[in-house]
Amino acid sequence: MPENDAIILIIDDDESIRDSCRQVLKNSGYEIHTAEDGEKGLHLTKELNPDLILLDLKMPGMSGNEVLKRLKEYDPKVIIIIITGYATVESAVDSMKQGVYEYLPKPFTPKELRKIVQHGLFRRKCLLESERLRREKEKMRKNFISLVTHELRSPLSAVQQNLMTITSGIMGEVPDNVMKTLSRLSGRIKILINLINDWLDLSRIESGEMEIEREQLNLKDIVKDIVNLFLPSAEKQNITMQLNAPEENYTVLGNAQTLEMLFSNLIQNAIKYNRKGGSVTISLEQEDNYTKAEVKDTGIGISKEKLPLIFEQFYRIKDKKLIEGSGLGLSIVRKIVELHEGAVDVSSKVDGGTKFTVKLPYGHNNTVKQRPNHGSVKSFMKK
Repeated sequence: MPENDAIILIIDDDESIRDSCRQVLKNSGYEIHTAEDGEKGLHLTKELNPDLILLDLKMPGMSGNEVLKRLKEYDPKVIIIIITGYATVESAVDSMKQGVYEYLPKPFTPKELRKIVQHGLFRRKCLLESERLRREKEKMRKNFISLVTHELRSPLSAVQQNLMTITSGIMGEVPDNVMKTLSRLSGRIKILINLINDWLDLSRIESGEMEIEREQLNLKDIVKDIVNLFLPSAEKQNITMQLNAPEENYTVLGNAQTLEMLFSNLIQNAIKYNRKGGSVTISLEQEDNYTKAEVKDTGIGISKEKLPLIFEQFYRIKDKKLIEGSGLGLSIVRKIVELHEGAVDVSSKVDGGTKFTVKLPYGHNNTVKQRPNHGSVKSFMKK
């Protein structure tokens, strides 16, 4: 918005103030309109969409405060400057709380008026540019999600399916040396697909596109499903898994799909970064207004200086072993906990294991929605 193309609206019941403001500002190239009361001012605001409004608080009929409230409803980014002969610290503070840009007591000099209007219009320009950039960024994000989903994930999934068909022997016998190469290719493609899926999940959570309508749930049902899902993987590495949840109900006010995602990431990490013959212990406990869940492993642990970084996107702990992963799992965990208005904490010691503690609020309704079956989580998991 070029400054000299700005639209300015003056709302004041004093004709001399309206005229003097017009005279002071007219040579700056602004398009200036005036209104003698709040009703007409609101009508002109709807019609003109002004960039800056000079508003008197003391007017007959509709009060300046009521006009101010409705002006912000029309355009939250409009710049409003209060001009009044009844200036007090209290009224100035109240106006600022309602989104007023500046407060100009009467009488004011032409220089003061021009200066405050120039500053206000510069602020308006910055707000509009920021909004334009935000919309552009959102458009790019959505386009990129579409690109990732359709141009990357779909072809990779098709390649993965064809590799599975070949390695299954349906198309004929495959020599051992070729089978080894195809298996490595399949593993790499799986890593890429998991990375894409994790990134899409995180992107949807951050943008608010992933619905998280919350309801009363029994966290024990959700965690038990995840434990059963990863039990075969743990057994392959001779890792024991134990769920300590003596009570029948551990109530949380949450969203089942995202909670499945949260505990899948924590339990999968507890297995992945463990040692052969180690253990994973999941404990549930009810506290005052929260249900507390702990996921503890006996794995490689995390150094003190690296602990603050583990929730950052794409951060991965470097270890002697090459451990596959996207580096997004714990970022997803943190975002889901924040969406549930909960808290997540971690404690760890190098070669002494890691413990994640998640606190999720529960409502005051004693009715807990039961999950229809304990196999539903399998359809959710993509890995």
